[in-house]
Amino acid sequence: MKKQLMLGNEAVARGLFEAGCRLVSSYPGTPSTEITEYAAEYCDECPDLYCEWAPNEKVALEVAFGASLAGARAACAMKHVGLNVAADPLYTMSYTGVNGGLVLCVADDPGMHSSQNEQDSRHHAIAAKVPMLEPSDSAEAREYAMLAFELSEQFDTPFLLRMCTRIAHSQSLLTVDERQNVPVKPYVKTPQKYIMAPANAIRRHPEVEARTRALIEYAETAPVNRVEMGDTALGIICSGTCYRYVKEVFGDKASVLKLGMVNPLPEKLITDFAAKVDRLVVIEELDPVIENHCKALGLTVDGKNLFPMEGEFSQNLIRRVFGIEVKEGVAADEVIPVRPPVMCAGCPHRGLFYTLSKHKITVIGDIGCYTLGMAQPLNAVDSVLCMGASVSGVHGFNKIGGAETEKRTVAVIGDSTFMHSGMTGLVNIAYNASNSTVIILDNSITGMTGHQQNPTTGYNIHGDPAAKVDLEAFCRAIGIDRVTVVDPYDLAACDKAITEELAAEGPGVVISRRPCVLLKTVKAKPAVKVDPEECRGCKKCMKLGCPAIHMEGKTAMVDPTLCVGCGVCEQLCAFDAIKGGN
Repeated sequence: MKKQLMLGNEAVARGLFEAGCRLVSSYPGTPSTEITEYAAEYCDECPDLYCEWAPNEKVALEVAFGASLAGARAACAMKHVGLNVAADPLYTMSYTGVNGGLVLCVADDPGMHSSQNEQDSRHHAIAAKVPMLEPSDSAEAREYAMLAFELSEQFDTPFLLRMCTRIAHSQSLLTVDERQNVPVKPYVKTPQKYIMAPANAIRRHPEVEARTRALIEYAETAPVNRVEMGDTALGIICSGTCYRYVKEVFGDKASVLKLGMVNPLPEKLITDFAAKVDRLVVIEELDPVIENHCKALGLTVDGKNLFPMEGEFSQNLIRRVFGIEVKEGVAADEVIPVRPPVMCAGCPHRGLFYTLSKHKITVIGDIGCYTLGMAQPLNAVDSVLCMGASVSGVHGFNKIGGAETEKRTVAVIGDSTFMHSGMTGLVNIAYNASNSTVIILDNSITGMTGHQQNPTTGYNIHGDPAAKVDLEAFCRAIGIDRVTVVDPYDLAACDKAITEELAAEGPGVVISRRPCVLLKTVKAKPAVKVDPEECRGCKKCMKLGCPAIHMEGKTAMVDPTLCVGCGVCEQLCAFDAIKGGN
């Protein structure tokens, strides 16, 4: 055994590895992505461990369930909104139970650092009647991942492991050990347990309720739920990252009940703790799950009357709520300008979005790097809902708007997102004869989460050659007769493709294809240069929103350390002042 400093996500992966997990299937989604990436690094030294990227979270969980059914310990990882996608199998899996242990790692995102909402995954645990553990640092992340497998098999249930951005991406010290040799359990045909036809499901529901009662009893004395008595004037109930904040602020100046199992919650443990303190406060990020449980037990408790429902908490937030002095921090001498996220210099999406913006096209957007097409000066995206919603959404938009919208509205979706959940929307467009245009932004990678492979890239999670989905052939196979491929660096070609497609009748797909400029296989060209003698200061090049271009006085300038020579700005200049690139 040795000590190592690890990220929370890395620690989860270590826990999965040490617990004898044999399969990990996931779809990348920040803040959960690194769990599967780190797990995959163990595959070389551990031939009985298999890791993969799945097309979406539902598929990933179903794959993990299949491995569990076969008798192996299995896991999948996803972010909080990914759990929505996986909810369908999860809720029924609660009834079937497991064979080999099954752990679903879900990472919430308080503060919405990289997400479109701030949902609290504890509600899924409660609604699905599935137990959930929540670590407060990397050491517990490893420990709880291993414990989740044991409890999964002990209580015949899938187990949720709730991470959050702060725990997932912070480091702490932990002890690592050798991998356990956990044999694969035999599979025994048991239709009454695993076939959830109504006649079987109605018999399984009482089993689920009995399991919940047994888990509550376990929670009363579980080592992950512990009381740390200090000053009894104040008692605090907390979990996860809030526990660390509380200990830093109060030390032993308050009594603390730390909950490592956040579903189901104990009852007697909480009431006994409440009886020992003068004042009871629940400190929890997002929704008042623990607080409402305490109130249901008849306890007088403070919580969301003091703390916000939204955003990440911090040590200083807790200090302010309790009237504790907040020491003045170090401030910058100057006001630092806001730096909004933008598409990278040379991003292949920029030329396509410029064309859409120029023609004032209504754009139903999707989740990915290309969401940044919403930013000024492009201002090219009108709506972003969830993965795959652009394709389904443009169909509904045009069915209502008819001819008024069909000729000036498109959906945009990335290649990975199309594989995730855009395909079925395109089938719907073809099947229901929608006069809609879908633009697939194929940058040959899953870009937003850090360059993970997907079914369109031709490589698997390890970078080995794999089957590659032919987007053109796929679109034609489901009934899309017009499929056009265009290079987004070629503004004239983009203009022609979009103009012709919007003028045509019936459904059509435009594939904007060029690899992400940050891929290691993409070689940058020499930076373009601006001839100050020719530049008229018209600022047309600034309409691209490229971070490599700026104005110095009335002259455009290009930063050679950022420019990749894509040549898109060169095509815009009417005075031939920009030279180089393509």
